[in-house]
Amino acid sequence: MNKHQWQTFTLHNPYLFSLLLLVIITLVNLFVQPDMFHRDTINNNMRVFLPLILLAAGEAVVILGGGIDISVGSIVSIVNVILATQVGLQGNPQKMYLMMGFVLLVGMAAGAINGFFVAYMRLQPIITTYATSFLYAGLALFILPNPGGGIPQSFSSFYRDTTPLGLPLAFFIIALILLAWGFVQQTRYGRYLSAVGGKADAAYETAVPVSAIQFSTYVAAGLMAALSGIAVTMLVSSGNSTTGDQLTLSSITAVVIGGTTLSGGVGGVAGAMIGAVILGLIKNIISFANIDTWWQTFVNAAIIVVALAAPGVINLFRRKR
Repeated sequence: MNKHQWQTFTLHNPYLFSLLLLVIITLVNLFVQPDMFHRDTINNNMRVFLPLILLAAGEAVVILGGGIDISVGSIVSIVNVILATQVGLQGNPQKMYLMMGFVLLVGMAAGAINGFFVAYMRLQPIITTYATSFLYAGLALFILPNPGGGIPQSFSSFYRDTTPLGLPLAFFIIALILLAWGFVQQTRYGRYLSAVGGKADAAYETAVPVSAIQFSTYVAAGLMAALSGIAVTMLVSSGNSTTGDQLTLSSITAVVIGGTTLSGGVGGVAGAMIGAVILGLIKNIISFANIDTWWQTFVNAAIIVVALAAPGVINLFRRKR
């Protein structure tokens, strides 16, 4: 395989490194957690992994389009505290469904605010979303100053125990998202998204609606953050204004591990989901191996560096050969 063929192969297979890393991490996890492939263990793991998987999928769309959103964790927090305070432990199913629909709109509105300032006001994405992250975090703290509240136990049990066809509910949710993403990739919008992320100026010159595409990516990220917030709330059954604080960096890490370049234009949702699972398995390894938790931050950083450097290192060795 010559240089051109290798570059073409890696371009069309951005998930190659993440799949290899997933196999390695799975084998290590199996060593410290021998029952990891037991049905109950898989179900428990996937319901814990799902919030980050959803969040990473939305972040991947933004990064693929050439932007970045570091406010998604704060949107998760807003959704969590709204559900916990407005539904309550004694709330009825009708109110829960109504509030779930409402928080989806809240997430999309928060994303739309980000998208407006980035796409139409031409502000820097990282600065804009850094600022709005404080705005959203402050709003979450205003709604629920102290941890508390909750949702009906029936919804927590549904999220925890539902296994259609003997498989975790998370598998079906992931499959639906992947099907939707596969459909998007076959549309004009999917082609426009990659073009805008790859080189926005060139895309604009070919009549691609660059601003509208960029705006839509932030709305999509807000929607996925809202879904992540719903999953978190069903997982923990309570509210906390700092729920999403640790999820933002993890979602970006998952996207990078999944093969989506931070410069945009290459990658996708599937790789980000794989990256989220890898991060979840790393947490399991640290927990079951009784390793100090500070190693998790170190490992996450090391993986990002390796993920960014690996293609360049491989190409360097190929050139020398």
